[in-house]
Amino acid sequence: MSVYEILPALPDTGTLRDRCRALAVLETVMDAHDPFFAYAADWSETEGVALMDNGSGDDYAIVFSAAGAYARGFAHESEMSPWCGEDVEVWPGLVDAVPEAFRPYVTEPAFCDDDGDGPVPRVTVVFWRETADEAWRTGPVEIPQGPGGYGDGARDLFEVLAAGTPEAYRDFAEEYHERPVDLDAIRHVFALRPLTDAVVKALNPQADPTAVTAAAAATGYPVEG
Repeated sequence: MSVYEILPALPDTGTLRDRCRALAVLETVMDAHDPFFAYAADWSETEGVALMDNGSGDDYAIVFSAAGAYARGFAHESEMSPWCGEDVEVWPGLVDAVPEAFRPYVTEPAFCDDDGDGPVPRVTVVFWRETADEAWRTGPVEIPQGPGGYGDGARDLFEVLAAGTPEAYRDFAEEYHERPVDLDAIRHVFALRPLTDAVVKALNPQADPTAVTAAAAATGYPVEG
């Protein structure tokens, strides 16, 4: 599954932003010190950003702004990585068609590594949706499909986000965190209902409700009281 299969499954930018907030809040409850998903509502005065970091070299960021949303992802096992060839370079077509409104994000330091000759975008997947767009878009990228090929890594990076269901998050969380997770509590968060101490404890009896609700409020998610 490549970016071309992921994009039709994604909702509009507002719905996606709410989904990102829900995933971030769930992960804050599950592991406040090292959440798999995160969301910073105050990334800048005019932008919020959804983040994923699996701790093993793969990550994504989705920037939400008045212009729409820009997403970039990096799968370190993909042969589309800038560091896979003899020369360090972004895979052809990945960023060439990025609209002007989103061009600054391509070389945003937080999304790049410096190889000594300047910033190199950490990308194997790039897509976006401007405010006037009716669908998500990506560049004219030819994705390698060799035997056993990993492609662009879009499936592993974005499959939970694209599925967008409490059940998909439960399946991910129970495998990743290695413990059962209450589905009704997940549904409560996906519905963006105010976070309560009872929901926090249902998801993770070891969590500190006060710390969790403070972190949740920072994402723009509603909290009790």
